[in-house]
Amino acid sequence: MQGQKQNLTDTIRRELSDEILSGALPGGTQIDEQLLVRRFGVSRTPAREALLQLAATGLVTLIPRQGAVVSSISLREYVGLNEVLTSLEALAAGLAARRITNEETTALRESYEECNAAALQNDAAAYRAANTRFHTTIYDACRNNYLNQQLRTLRARMRGIIDIRFDRPARMRASLKEHHDVLDAILAGDEDAAAKAMSSHISAGANNFADMLAAFPNEQSALAGATL
Repeated sequence: MQGQKQNLTDTIRRELSDEILSGALPGGTQIDEQLLVRRFGVSRTPAREALLQLAATGLVTLIPRQGAVVSSISLREYVGLNEVLTSLEALAAGLAARRITNEETTALRESYEECNAAALQNDAAAYRAANTRFHTTIYDACRNNYLNQQLRTLRARMRGIIDIRFDRPARMRASLKEHHDVLDAILAGDEDAAAKAMSSHISAGANNFADMLAAFPNEQSALAGATL
């Protein structure tokens, strides 16, 4: 019975985490415990425990008398998370260069081609989706479950602020070129080159995002313009 309850808790936690990561549950969204009970056909205990686990990772915030809310972050927190993300993404890319499978190689190529197609159409929304697939394929290919989960959690927390970089075609094209460098290094099995290319890619994106935010007069107006 205990194992069954834990499995139910894990299922709810994983699905909610995936929805936060994808942006289906943006920052500020309230998560109703009773809706989870009905949606998953469970008792209140596994639903509550799943929310507690998500709160422990920072993905949701538990507010007295309001329940669970998908966490939002400040611009300062976003910058701090991105600094950590840069190092972890580089580590994952390096490990992926050593460990990627044939199946994952195909998936990585396909996600790159999806990025390319979106860039040609100047489709920012499609590029964001393809960009997510490109990166999460690398997370899986690194063969380190702890690192994979940490990266997905970081990405999910950073969803509290919408990625507005790809609204600029020039950044989309630059990102595509950076993806090509990462792809080539991973497929060549060059661990150091893959880590360096990924570090440069994440850093360039962060710098571009900071430049865009600098155009706003203060953090409040930036959040109004950039928050989901």
